[in-house]
Amino acid sequence: MGCHRSGTNLLYDMLLSAGGFPIYRGSLPVYETLIPRFGSLARRSNREKLFKTWLRSKGFRRTGLDASHFSSPILNDSRNGGDLIRAVLDTVAESQGVHRWALYDPDNVLHIERLKAAIPNALFLHIIRDGRDIALSLKKMGGFTPLPWDRTQTKSLVATALYWEWMVRSGRHYGSQIPADYLEIHYEDLTTKPRETLNKLGKFLDHDLDYDRIQSTGLGRLSETNSSFREEVDVSDRDKAQLNPLGRWKSRLARTDVAAIEAAVGKCLEETGYALSLPEAERTPGINEWANRQLYRTFLSTKMWLKLNTPAGRRVNLSVLQLQNEDGAIPASNPNSSEHHESVAEYNDSSVTR
Repeated sequence: MGCHRSGTNLLYDMLLSAGGFPIYRGSLPVYETLIPRFGSLARRSNREKLFKTWLRSKGFRRTGLDASHFSSPILNDSRNGGDLIRAVLDTVAESQGVHRWALYDPDNVLHIERLKAAIPNALFLHIIRDGRDIALSLKKMGGFTPLPWDRTQTKSLVATALYWEWMVRSGRHYGSQIPADYLEIHYEDLTTKPRETLNKLGKFLDHDLDYDRIQSTGLGRLSETNSSFREEVDVSDRDKAQLNPLGRWKSRLARTDVAAIEAAVGKCLEETGYALSLPEAERTPGINEWANRQLYRTFLSTKMWLKLNTPAGRRVNLSVLQLQNEDGAIPASNPNSSEHHESVAEYNDSSVTR
């Protein structure tokens, strides 16, 4: 789990390439899409509607199984989001002869408390990346839509950085309450010090994450970049594809943009281990930065609460599910929509169950 564009896809593919986890290439956006759209799973009628729709999704197709494998655990046993996740992934794991699974969903960084209550033995991997690179990448992809008055170059970068800060702080807040079951790793460490980072991660998971085996297996993003700047990367050159994303903001952002971002989220950058680049005089936050931070924090938190707790959630966009029509066709989705990028831009982080 983690803010979108933080490398969760890469982390997930490393786990799958290590072995011992089921190979599942699907998305399961339980708290961001399924529960808001269909309502509480305590009601069987809601579970029935959800199940009928999910059977048309890419997430179901990627299980490689038929509907009969899931009908009983979903329709009879699922009462909350955690039950639904286990109903799907326990079944997939059993079908592949493994005893634990990893789930990719960046947005789970916002739902640690709910997930831990529903899946007590869950472990949470929070991957964090420099917020300046996140702002640059998400803005290029159209992955976050700022408020209407914040859509100029600098203001949109700052708003996107505030989105990064909100997601990172949410994850760290709930993670601090379960320190034995929560681990933070940095994207930069995963790409520049993979053996050391995987060794630390393997001890946390009690799982063999052999770097040579991971490289040899090379699933997904280990062999194909999903960089937002992919048109500039020679995909035949693995080293370049891996190293190119680090610190891209240093050459891509104007000094004024960097100053505005560091004034807005500088404290969070420093708290997560990222040094600020400009003198204090150029990045000192004022009343405008404080007000903007409060505005976006309130806006994003309120939007999430309304989605999960009111009928407003019934309007959530289902495009992330990539639903198959009755005739078997899969409608084209808009790759630049904010819903797409905020939900499936990458396999960001993973909650792993023993």
